[in-house]
Amino acid sequence: MQDFVFHNSTKLLFGKDKEQLVGQESVVYGKKLLLHYGGGSIKSSGLYDRVVQSLLEEGIELFELGGVKPNPRVSLVREGIELCKDKNIDLILAVGGGSVIDSAKAIAAGAKYDGDVWDFYDGNAEVMDSLPIGVVLTIPAAGSESSEGSVITNEDGWFKRATGHTSLRPRFAILNPVLTYTLPTYQTACGITDMIAHILERYFTNEKNVELTDRLCEAALKTIINNAHTALENPTNYDARAEIMWSGTIAHNDLLGTGRIGDWGSHDIEHELSGIYDIAHGAGLAIVFPAWMRYVYKHDVNRFVQFANRVWDVEIDLNNLEKTALAGIKKTEQFFNSIGMPVTLKEANIGQEHFEQMAKKGTERGPLGNFVKLYKDDVVQILNLAK
Repeated sequence: MQDFVFHNSTKLLFGKDKEQLVGQESVVYGKKLLLHYGGGSIKSSGLYDRVVQSLLEEGIELFELGGVKPNPRVSLVREGIELCKDKNIDLILAVGGGSVIDSAKAIAAGAKYDGDVWDFYDGNAEVMDSLPIGVVLTIPAAGSESSEGSVITNEDGWFKRATGHTSLRPRFAILNPVLTYTLPTYQTACGITDMIAHILERYFTNEKNVELTDRLCEAALKTIINNAHTALENPTNYDARAEIMWSGTIAHNDLLGTGRIGDWGSHDIEHELSGIYDIAHGAGLAIVFPAWMRYVYKHDVNRFVQFANRVWDVEIDLNNLEKTALAGIKKTEQFFNSIGMPVTLKEANIGQEHFEQMAKKGTERGPLGNFVKLYKDDVVQILNLAK
């Protein structure tokens, strides 16, 4: 087990009607607030009105910036930065899912920086400070509500890149499972896939003697798997929605990665996929992850056997461990398919014309992943396995 420091400073308020507390949580950080959100769903659902009322009751002055898209764009981030600087914003409140939160984080970092915010994402600068961020979560998926990471897309070249810093961890996050009742089935399934992928990135490690976090990862995976179909088939089942929402946070708040080095190669490959094709992140991961598994499983067959047995209840064939490992990969693929995710590029209407381009862009700053280092040719082969 690796040495580690674990510190997660996000205050989590979980449960029914907790969004009504957003005003008293926000006013702690100042009286000028940027309300950041995506499309019109928070208005049609009534959430917008409840949030605004709570904020106004605390005497908070509101400025708004909507229009966040999936795979959030740096152009909107730059608008937000100008607004924050011009109005001396004290706090950014993200009301939405991972795209809105990641966009808010980029704005928060850029508001404290004299250069261009993309510097943080292309590796030319490091985040040192940011404005405080609060969250009202509506889409359980990315786990950005208590993580220190942010991913945005630059329309100039369609680069999708990540950055991170402890100051980007939201100061508070409000999680009310009831707010997820009206999510489209496909969006719920994409979120489920995203959180599973976050756990798998940490699970497939070369670090030995990480039994506790292995078991925590496995428990979180089984919880998501056990509740996924209930949440999809009965969207107003509070218990299933609550399990899914809490699992999404746990999957990416860094607890499951303590003492181990995760991989993240599949995420990097998917970033190239959604950067060019604008596919939903969860859908891209459902395509890439099984292909990555088939490409690397021989590196540590025993870990894949453990995964197959403990997560998918595959009986271990001691005479053919490879068969057991492959069965676990197949079960993963079948699960993604069962919740309506594409598991091949063909299903997503994506051809192979950009394989070389994606592999080159993805590896231009060095090999991807840690479990197995992936170079340009490796990425091309994984994409071919995903066809």
